[in-house]
Amino acid sequence: MTTLAAAVAETIAHHGIRHAFGVVGNGNIYFVEALTGTGARYVPARHEGGAVAMAEAYYRTTGEVAVCTTTYGPGLTNVATGLTEAVKRRSPVLLVCGDAPVGRPPRPTDFAQREFIESLGARAVRVTDPATARETAADALELARQDRVPVVLCLPDDLLKAEVPAVPAPQAATARLVHVTPPAPGELAPVLEALAGARRPLVLAGAGAWQAGAAKILADLADELGGLLATTVQAAGLFAGHKWSVGLCGGFSSPRAAELIAEADVVLAFGATLNVFTLHGGKLPGPDATLVRIDASAAPAIPRVDLTVTGDAADVAVALLDTLRARGTGASGWRTELGELGKIGWVDAPFDDRSTADRIDPRALSAELARLLPPERTLVTDGGHFAGWPIMYLPAPDPAGLVFTGVGFQVIGLGFAGAVGAVTGRPDRTTVVALGDGGALMGLPDLETLVRTAESALVVVYDDAAYGWEVHVYGDVADPDSIAFADTDFAGLARAFGATAAVVRTVEDLDAVRAWLDRGRAGTLVLDCKVVPDVVAGFLADLAGQLQAGGGPAGAPGSGRAAA
Repeated sequence: MTTLAAAVAETIAHHGIRHAFGVVGNGNIYFVEALTGTGARYVPARHEGGAVAMAEAYYRTTGEVAVCTTTYGPGLTNVATGLTEAVKRRSPVLLVCGDAPVGRPPRPTDFAQREFIESLGARAVRVTDPATARETAADALELARQDRVPVVLCLPDDLLKAEVPAVPAPQAATARLVHVTPPAPGELAPVLEALAGARRPLVLAGAGAWQAGAAKILADLADELGGLLATTVQAAGLFAGHKWSVGLCGGFSSPRAAELIAEADVVLAFGATLNVFTLHGGKLPGPDATLVRIDASAAPAIPRVDLTVTGDAADVAVALLDTLRARGTGASGWRTELGELGKIGWVDAPFDDRSTADRIDPRALSAELARLLPPERTLVTDGGHFAGWPIMYLPAPDPAGLVFTGVGFQVIGLGFAGAVGAVTGRPDRTTVVALGDGGALMGLPDLETLVRTAESALVVVYDDAAYGWEVHVYGDVADPDSIAFADTDFAGLARAFGATAAVVRTVEDLDAVRAWLDRGRAGTLVLDCKVVPDVVAGFLADLAGQLQAGGGPAGAPGSGRAAA
């Protein structure tokens, strides 16, 4: 015989769970004890909301489900923001929490957990019978994996120590196959017709294309068309190293990349939501381009889209490529016309350095970091105005190399927690986490978790002593005292947590990074970067008018709440 808490832990470990993040309480402490007993690694977080972000970032860097665990009551309500972010990002996180007892009256800490969970968009699964606890746990994990959705597994408090019969091995969950109907031949006809007349075709890949494993077939399709390649932020690095990739499409596009994307006459967008950010407020692609959206989910109402195809990104790309080859239509002349892309990244783009004696231009900071840091890294960034700089200047080696926390729900404050998930998932890579001062202070408790757990991490705080997004968008109407603050001594805070730290006011101050690299990148180095506050990223400058007029366009990262 064994306890229900142990049976649940053994079951999910048997089904491949290797890492968990959480905060313990009397509703989950027996579960955590049993889970660590299986050999799974448990990372104690400092806040439940951070623990969810850790598990979500772990999935982003590895493609594997991780567990987040909390107690019941306030332990569960604390996960609301992080859990909603995971829902918006369609990240399969399994959250195991305590729950109200089934055989006793409610306690002051009990509330309608199922209704709360489902109101956030997650799935709720409750263990009610010790005899079927293993099957329920296995099914909850399989639900998360197959539907790519956060699932909350609730364990009633008075059942945790209930006896469960021992079995040789937990029973396997029944696979829930997800079928995507391939597109009908006629559905591709309008797309093929558009491609037949294309002179400058562009293949754009989003997160859905990455998750479908479509990188190679999309590159082959672009080669057949003689077109260029680009990605959304969520698929950054998918075509890294391809000579005809222009990098990111949207507000983070380099000037040269934006010019080329605007010249495209047919854009095939695979697995991309095509939100206002990817389309850069309607500026990309050019107004005369035919925009085709290919996605496994039903197409949303996006006026800019001209043609839609519902289907798996890889399957549709194969169908298009096979048909084009069979027809022998040949490639466009765009690549021949261009000759080569040349230097197309932000690090090669000139700018007027506005650094002062005591504050560094965020572009100069980011460009120098790009020159110093190893290319095989994981970049984790919080939300906010500042996020433009690291994303633009520190390109991802692959989609698993960029974890943009908060982008789904327009959240700040998850950067430190996301970094913990990244260092746990990819300890072979140096993790670089970029935050604004507002988000860093909001998520400060899990800087301690990062320092405690990271073998190699670099923290870059872009400190403009303000909520920079609000300053640059609403500064002419907002009360200055509500959006601007005094400088924070992040270096001092970092040292108190056990990290090494340096204040950066000039490029020369980045010698601290050189010294850290020379020491083998061991431990956590925190850079307290005092940045020039009035350098505005192009993506925000271009969206500012829309934000003021409409309160924030749907899909703009940080438009609801953002800090620099």
